[in-house]
Amino acid sequence: MSELRFLTAGESHGPALVGIIEGIPSGLALDAQLLLGQARRRKRGFGRGNRQNIETDEVRIVAGVRRGVTIGSPIALILENKDHVRWAEIMRVEPPADDTPPGRQVHVPRPGHADRIGGIKYGHDDLRDVLERASARETAMRVALGTVARALLGELGVTIASRVVRIGGAVDATPWRDVSPETIDESPVRALDPAATQAMVAEIEAAKAAGDSLGGVFEVVAHGVPVALGSYVQWDRRLEGEVARTFMALNAIKGVEIGLGFGAAAVRGSQAHDEYEPGDGVRTRYRSNRAGGIEGGMTTGQPVVVRAAMKPIATLMQPLDSVDLRTGEATKAHIERSDTCAVPAAAVIGESLLALALASAVLEKFGGDSIAELRERVQAWERTVRAR
Repeated sequence: MSELRFLTAGESHGPALVGIIEGIPSGLALDAQLLLGQARRRKRGFGRGNRQNIETDEVRIVAGVRRGVTIGSPIALILENKDHVRWAEIMRVEPPADDTPPGRQVHVPRPGHADRIGGIKYGHDDLRDVLERASARETAMRVALGTVARALLGELGVTIASRVVRIGGAVDATPWRDVSPETIDESPVRALDPAATQAMVAEIEAAKAAGDSLGGVFEVVAHGVPVALGSYVQWDRRLEGEVARTFMALNAIKGVEIGLGFGAAAVRGSQAHDEYEPGDGVRTRYRSNRAGGIEGGMTTGQPVVVRAAMKPIATLMQPLDSVDLRTGEATKAHIERSDTCAVPAAAVIGESLLALALASAVLEKFGGDSIAELRERVQAWERTVRAR
C-alpha cells in the first residue's frame, strides 16, 4: 500500500516556506512552471492585501525530480518569501549580537486568531512567534504540494475546479456548470453569475471602507474520480472524514459539507438520497448527486462536491477590543497587514486540499511505484466496475 505524506515548514516573514511530499510515483511530469501557475491563481481575488504584490511565489524543486520527471523519492520544494528582506533582523535565525530585543513584538492578541492560545500553549511572551507560523502565508506551500497531487490525478483523468458561492450577504445561487478554472478566474471573486460578482465586490468594498473583513462560502468539485475510494469498514477509513479534516485544517474554515450537507437535515429521505436507474454501459447509474460523490465512506463515481465556510479574517483595520498581556489593561487588538476578504483565494487553496485528499485515497487503493503502473491498475479497475 502506497502512502502519501506531506509536511510544510516556515514562517510568514521568514526566509522561505519549505515543503516535502512523499509517496508520489516515478514518471510524473513536474516542473516549476506548473507549480507557478497554481500559485498565481492563489494570489488573485478582489479584497487581497498588498502582500500579494510583493511575493512572486515562485517555487523551486530541489529534490525528487530529475529532468522534469519525478523519480519516486520524496519531493522537496522551497518558496522564498520576498518580503523577508524587510524582516531579516526581526526574523533572524542566528542569536543576536547583543541583548537588544527584536522589533515589532506583539503583546496584544487579535480576537479570532491563534495569537493568545498559541502563546499560552508554547510559552511565548512575544506573540509574533505564534502569528508568523499560524499565518495563512503557509498555504502558499500547501498549494504547491497540492499541485503535485493534482498533476498525479490529472494523469488518471481527474479534474478539479472551484467557485465562490457566498461573500458576506451576497450569494451566487447559479447551479454548478462545467467551465474551466480559467473561465471562473476571470471573475474577480470567482463567482459564476455576473450579477452575484458585482454584489460580492460591493460587499467587499463596503467592508474595506469600514475597516472590517468578510468571510463566505466556496465550493470545490472533482470530476472523473474513480469509484470506491475510501471504505466503510472502519471509521478512520471513511473518505468524507479525511476530506472534512483536510478542509477544516485550512486557516479560518469553520464548517465543511459534502453534497447536500446541512441541507439534507431539512428534507425528507425521498429528497435526500440518490435513486438508481439502469444505465447505458453500466448496470446502474444515479439520477442525482445529492450525496456529493461520497456515500458510505466511499466515492460513487459522481463528482465529489465539497463546500467550506470561511469566517472573516481576524485582522481588522478598525480593531476589536483586546488586552495588553504585559499590563493587563484594555486596549485595541494588534493590527497586522492583511486582506479584507480571502474567500476567492481560499477556493483555489481548496482545490489543492481536495487534490491531496483524493490522491492519497487513490494511492491507498491502487498503489504503484510508477505512474504507468498506477494508470494501468486504475484502468483495469474502471473496466471491472462498469458492469456493476
